[in-house]
Parts: sequence; structure tokens; C-alpha cells
Amino acid sequence: MEKLKNNKELEGIIVVDKPGGITSHDVVDAVRRRLGIRQVGHAGTLDPLATGVLIILVGKATKLFPKFSQLDKEYEAELRLGVSTTSGDKEGEVVKVQPYHHLTPSEIEEAVLSFQGQLFQKPPMMSALHYKGKRLYKLARRGKFVNLAPRRIHIYDIKIKEINIPYVKLYLRCSSGTYVRKLAEDIGERLSCGAHVVKIRRLSVGKFSLAESVSLEGLNETHIRPA
Repeated sequence: MEKLKNNKELEGIIVVDKPGGITSHDVVDAVRRRLGIRQVGHAGTLDPLATGVLIILVGKATKLFPKFSQLDKEYEAELRLGVSTTSGDKEGEVVKVQPYHHLTPSEIEEAVLSFQGQLFQKPPMMSALHYKGKRLYKLARRGKFVNLAPRRIHIYDIKIKEINIPYVKLYLRCSSGTYVRKLAEDIGERLSCGAHVVKIRRLSVGKFSLAESVSLEGLNETHIRPA
């Protein structure tokens, strides 16, 4: 990407369509290089596996992180039934394989819809949450695990888009703090077959949607909007 001239006056937000295979911090670094400014952050981590809406804060707008990080979110996700992994997604190591062929579409739908509403979710170890100054995923990679208390979340809407056993495609609209990988695991546990997520795409953060997002390759300073 062509690097723009340094501009310390740049300020605002950018709605980026994050590609898969890179971290949210990689996106921040790419925006810094592209805009020639150091003061850049993101509001809401997306796993390397995940794609979609990532809010980038530029300049003084980085101080607004708490406001943006608390916004509701929409996702599309695809689960794989019958296989549990260390991370809750396809990038982890397989830890358990269980039968799933006996499950009917109605049983799967009933299990999925049971997660709509207010509930408590235990954050996964492979997350960016801090524990005593350390990121949980860094502790997990060192073989250290923490017994975290469940957190209150709200799944406002959850729907099945397609069932092609063992794969299940979902849509969900949820509160901040909801982990899609953990939801996949919990659905697998409810069905007594285990599950992990193979695809995650964030469709929106608050009022900011994919329709108004920009790719990293196409990004320039004209895409910065007032915070």
C-alpha cells in the first residue's frame, strides 16, 4: 500500500472490512502506515479467523474507545458440529470428536434458539481480555488457564440461515462482550455433540455496517469520518 504523507491533524473513525488471516492489531499497523500517523487504535477485537466490520479510531478519536467498544454487534457464523477444539474455532487442535448424525434439523434449531435472550457466558481463554495485566490468549498459549466468572450478555436475535449437517450457518445480533466461538461451543454442548466455529463475519457495529466499510487496500484519508 502506498504510504501517505504524515498528517498529525487526521482525526475520526474508519469502518474497515477486515480480511481474514490477520489480527486487529495488524489492521491498526496497516492504517498507521497508510495514513502516516501513529495515533491509531481499534474498537473491538476480531480474531484472525474473523472478517468484517472493524472500527478504527484515528487521532484524538482514540479516546472514544469505551463508547465504540460497548456497541451492539451483528454476525454471520458457520458452526461445525461433532468436533471440539482447544480454541473453539477451526484453528485450534481437535480435543474431542462425537457423533452428530442422529441430530435432526428441528433439534438443532431448538438448541440454537434456546440461546436467544439474556444469559451468562464464560469468556474463552483464547480471548484478548486481561487477567492481572496479561492477555488471556497469551496465558493459554503458555499452558496457563484461569477460571473466569461468567459475564452477562444479551443475544437479541439468533436465526438459522442454513443447515447442511454437520455445518450450521447462523445470524445473530448481540450485545458487546458476546464471544461467537464460545456460543458455538455452548450450542455443541447443548446438543451433546460438541462444536466449533469455522467462519465468522461481523456485519455491523452499532450503526456502522459492511455497506459503508472500506478494504485495507482501498483505504485513504477521505474515508475518515467525524467521530
